[in-house]
Amino acid sequence: MRADIVVLPGDGIGPEVTAAAVAVLEAAGRRYGHSFQFQTRLIGGAAIDAEGSALSDATLDACRKADAILLGAVGGPKWSDGEIRPEQGLLRLRKALGLYANLRPVKTHPVALTASPIKSHLLTGVDMIVVRELTGGVYFGQRTRTETAATDLCEYSVAEVERVVRRACALARGRRKYVVSVDKANVLETSRLWRQVATRVAREEFPDVRLEHQLVDSMAMHLISHPREYDVIVTENMFGDILTDEASMLAGSMGLLPSASLGEGRGGPDASTTSTRQIGLYEPIHGSAPDIAGRGIANPCGAILSAAMLLRHSLGLEAEARCIEAAVAEAIDHGALTADLAPSGTAIGTEAMTRAVLARLEIDCIAVELRD
Repeated sequence: MRADIVVLPGDGIGPEVTAAAVAVLEAAGRRYGHSFQFQTRLIGGAAIDAEGSALSDATLDACRKADAILLGAVGGPKWSDGEIRPEQGLLRLRKALGLYANLRPVKTHPVALTASPIKSHLLTGVDMIVVRELTGGVYFGQRTRTETAATDLCEYSVAEVERVVRRACALARGRRKYVVSVDKANVLETSRLWRQVATRVAREEFPDVRLEHQLVDSMAMHLISHPREYDVIVTENMFGDILTDEASMLAGSMGLLPSASLGEGRGGPDASTTSTRQIGLYEPIHGSAPDIAGRGIANPCGAILSAAMLLRHSLGLEAEARCIEAAVAEAIDHGALTADLAPSGTAIGTEAMTRAVLARLEIDCIAVELRD
C-alpha cells in the first residue's frame, strides 16, 4: 500500500513525539511492504509565528487531500494572550474535515500501574474507550464578552447526537456490547435532548447493545472507584474533554494515551468494523508540555499508539496496528519507562523509548502474524 500522511508536529513536545511516531510507522511500513509518504506542515503556535495563522489554507488543503493526519500538540504560554490562539487551528481542522468523533482508548499496563495515584487493585484489567463528540457543544457555540459578563452557547442538534451515539454503539458491538452515555440531564436542556436521542438510537438500531445513562459528576467519581466496569463511554464535547484527562490517570500517565478523531468512513458511515477506512486525525491526548519541550524526556508512546490507530482506521491495516500496540506494551513490560512512569533515577528519554519500541517491533510483528 502507498499512503500520503500529513504530519503536523505543532508546538512544545509535539515535534519530538511525532518524530518517534513517524519512525515507528516507517519501520512497520518496511516490515509489511508499505510505502508511507510524509508531508510536514505547520499548525498552532508554530504556524502563527511563521504564517500569521494557526492553520493556513494551504495546510488545510493538504490535510483534505491526505490519507491521514498525524498531530503532535498545539499551544503554549508564548501565545496565550494573542488575538490568534494556537488551539484555533486545531478546532478549525476538526470542523473543516467533519471530525465529529474522538476515540480515546484507555488500557492499563501492569508495569505502569504504580505510576497511577489510584490503588493498583482497582486498575488491573481496565480496558475502555471514550467516544467524545468533537465538533459541537460549547466549544463551537456563539460567544459574547463585555467588561462585566461573558457567555458561551452550548448547542446540539439531533443529527449530531445520533451520529456519535451510532459510532459508540457500533464500536461496542466489537467489544462487550455495553455503552454508558454521559450527560447532565438533571440540569441542562442539551443533555435532556442528548439522553432522549441516545436512548432512541440504541433501542431502534442497536438492540444487542446495552445502554445506560450516567450524570457527568457521578461518572467522574465512578471512573476512579470502579473503572473496570466500563467498556464504551460516549459523551458531549466538554464533558469528554474533562473525563478523558481524568481517565488518563488510570493508565498512569497522559503520555501513554492515543486518540483518533474521525469523520464518516470512506466506505460509508457504519463504523461497526475496524476495517472501514476513515477520514482521521491522530494525536496523543497530552498537551504541548512546554516545560519539558526540547529536553528529550517526553513519553512518545501516546503518539506511537496514535500512529497505530491511524493504520487501523484510516488505512485499514489491522495487523500492522496490532503489531505496533504489542511492541509498545512489550517495551513497557520489559522496563522501558520514561520519566512520567519510572521511579526516580531509572527513566529513559524519548529517543531511547522509541528505540525500545522499534527493537520489539520485529519480534511482535512475527507474533501477531503467527496468531493470525
